Amino acid sequence: MTIRLIADESDALDAYSRVIVSASERLLPSVAHLRSDRGSGSGVVISSDGFLVTSAHVVERARRVRASFVDGSEYRAEVIGSDPFSDLAVLRASADALVAAELGDAETLRVGQLVVAVGNPRGFEASVTAGVVSALGRSLPTRAGRVVDNVIQTDAALNPGNSGGALADGSARVVGINTAVAGFGLGLAVPMNETTRTIVGALMSEGRFRRAYLGIGGGSRPLPPRLARERGQATGVEVVDVAPGSPADAAGLRPEDLIVSVDGRPVADVGEVQRLMVGDRIGATVQLEVIREGRPVGLRLVPAELEL
Repeated sequence: MTIRLIADESDALDAYSRVIVSASERLLPSVAHLRSDRGSGSGVVISSDGFLVTSAHVVERARRVRASFVDGSEYRAEVIGSDPFSDLAVLRASADALVAAELGDAETLRVGQLVVAVGNPRGFEASVTAGVVSALGRSLPTRAGRVVDNVIQTDAALNPGNSGGALADGSARVVGINTAVAGFGLGLAVPMNETTRTIVGALMSEGRFRRAYLGIGGGSRPLPPRLARERGQATGVEVVDVAPGSPADAAGLRPEDLIVSVDGRPVADVGEVQRLMVGDRIGATVQLEVIREGRPVGLRLVPAELEL
């Protein structure tokens, strides 16, 4: 009985190793070591004609970037676009036959699932670590003062230099871009999802991702019990402050107003409002429903473009 148990554990370890080895072999040719006059990090090839995605802070203010690969090849790379609000950037290397990584969908991840991280921690090129998805739905404040939602938390070892590298599932599909080391045994990655793909696509084609701006600061707050029952909505977004001269100021929003919907769509927290402020809303009229002194009030607001 004891012998059979040991054999079973050995088989399980071998299976685990096979998954990591297979994923690593597929990922390593697609992960670049990025070096610039501002520092170093990692990048992930997303198209064979030279496009790479990385973390915005890796190439922030960089004038010259070199991308090197596990096969020894090295290319000049140009920063095509950067979005500090999501901590994503796109580069294009002077190459036309790179190995593109397969992009996955972070929405399918489950807590406890195996993930593999590939990058260049502390300058050690083509390093692989493995772990699990420790948590989902984390929030990450960026250096630009905005929050990235649904960030992936992993215990796969990440260190400075891993930023911009790949976090992949056991099938080598990239489900996140490693972005931060939040503490011992705690790494964070921007999820590869529909929002991220939209941002990356805009950076590739236009060099920027446009966002609408309201001009409020706020946080989630419970609705009064009666309104919560009537609306089937537990929370809204309380306006804490309104920037003078902002679209919110012009529309008459006030501190202590509780925003409950945007264009008829219920909003429960600031992240939901942020996600709705896409480029198409810039200059367009947006209908807000707020609770003011216990009563619903409708306001019309025209968002401006968010500038860095």
